[in-house]
Amino acid sequence: MKITGVTTTPMRMPIAPPPYSTEGAGTKREWYRLGRVTAERPEPVIEYLIVRIETDVGLVGVGESVTDIGFFGEPLEQVRSLIDMHFGPRLTGTDPFDREQLLHSIDFRGNSCAKAGIDLALHDLVGKALGVPVFTLLGGRVRTRVPVSVEIAGGPPDGMAELCLSSMKRGIRAFKAKIGGIPEEDVERIAAMRDAVGAGVSIRADANQGYSVKEAIRFCRLAESRGLGIDLLEQPVAAWDLDGMAHVRASVDTLIEADESAYSVHDVMNIIRRNAADVINIKIGKAGGLYAAKKIAALAEAAGLKCVLGTAWGLGPEVAAKLHLAASTVGVTDAVEFTEIMLHDNPLASPGRETLSLPLDSDGCLPVPDGPGLGVEFDPVRIDAFSVR
Repeated sequence: MKITGVTTTPMRMPIAPPPYSTEGAGTKREWYRLGRVTAERPEPVIEYLIVRIETDVGLVGVGESVTDIGFFGEPLEQVRSLIDMHFGPRLTGTDPFDREQLLHSIDFRGNSCAKAGIDLALHDLVGKALGVPVFTLLGGRVRTRVPVSVEIAGGPPDGMAELCLSSMKRGIRAFKAKIGGIPEEDVERIAAMRDAVGAGVSIRADANQGYSVKEAIRFCRLAESRGLGIDLLEQPVAAWDLDGMAHVRASVDTLIEADESAYSVHDVMNIIRRNAADVINIKIGKAGGLYAAKKIAALAEAAGLKCVLGTAWGLGPEVAAKLHLAASTVGVTDAVEFTEIMLHDNPLASPGRETLSLPLDSDGCLPVPDGPGLGVEFDPVRIDAFSVR
């Protein structure tokens, strides 16, 4: 079997008002705003690139690249041109089973979203060729169902608590609060959430690089003294400040998670060397695909660190890929973040595939797809409706 071509389809999915609003948050900085509005994009949207790898035996592998200038810093136009003009031609004429060589051949510094689209399509193709799910290619299945966590936008304490309660009606029992403003006010937000959900529900906090070192330490100590039971604090300080993050980690009992600091295996190795984190946040688009994500998970395991799979958007293949990664990785701890399934519709093929959309199962879990490859298929009519002309 040989690859005969790589094609791309740009997608633009309308979303509801951006979920990271600053309204009433009382923070000292503006949250990241999803779905930025521009002259070309007058309504809030998330953009994706569907990647298809075609072969001489008729099999097609399908993946996707998440594209957003504010999220991973890779706009749609950049990702598409890189795949169409560089990565695709490099793969044409090669054997898709040679994943190590093929993914190494496109492993230029940066461009993680473009690499991830190729990676997902390759895994989907090889799984289909062998008739096995992707989790089998990644080491086999250690779980069949994945508990879901969602993010809670920064805002007034009572508003954040209410968002938790409304999500719990759908079965969700794990939340991540967007904070990173004023430590004393952020603690009140977490306290309101804890009062609302009770003691048996997971709460994480994400500062998104919003604290100084001293502010991060103060937040953790305040939360600890009040017994709020925060599972971890994600990326408390600037991504480049590994020494500062290491100081926070050494000063508090709360687990510290690296996200924006942890893109590549080299980033994670530096985090380990500097003792800068207890937990690594893996995102498939950030890592450059499943292949690199598994390497990061193995590196974390060797260092005695746990991994969290974070929110990273997705039309369906990306969401399925995250389920396969969670299903096949022992070091992934607790709930997996799936805020993306609440942002917009997906263009998947049949009602049987709607397991990747709300409503969730009553226990707040998503089942792992068990069909060949990623186990999901697009509906051509719905793809046509949302594709960029």
